[in-house]
Amino acid sequence: MFNQTAVRVRAGERTDRGGNTVPDWSPSAVSRLPVSGLNIQPNSPVNVASETADEQRDAVITGYRVQSAEGTSPDIRATDRIEWNSQTFEVDGEVATWPDLFTDTAHHIEFSMVRATG
Repeated sequence: MFNQTAVRVRAGERTDRGGNTVPDWSPSAVSRLPVSGLNIQPNSPVNVASETADEQRDAVITGYRVQSAEGTSPDIRATDRIEWNSQTFEVDGEVATWPDLFTDTAHHIEFSMVRATG
């Protein structure tokens, strides 16, 4: 059940023209970390993807729910991207850490990831 692997992609930082620190998604600035022991499933069997059609584009947003194996708490943040199944997804919302009931440690984490095209 927890036999899937994805790659966590974290942006580096750079300074913009205004002197602000902003995320840097350029290939030389990002860090990648393989994360194994995941269970990745469609967000909902009824609403796996949503589509918005207009004259200029057909947009499709696809979402998945990700859960780590028991006893693991991979370093994944809401600002990260996830590479999985030859596609790049964005973490959608905060990463939830589920506590172990008896040891005051993380039991596992869960988060959603989405990919928009079109």
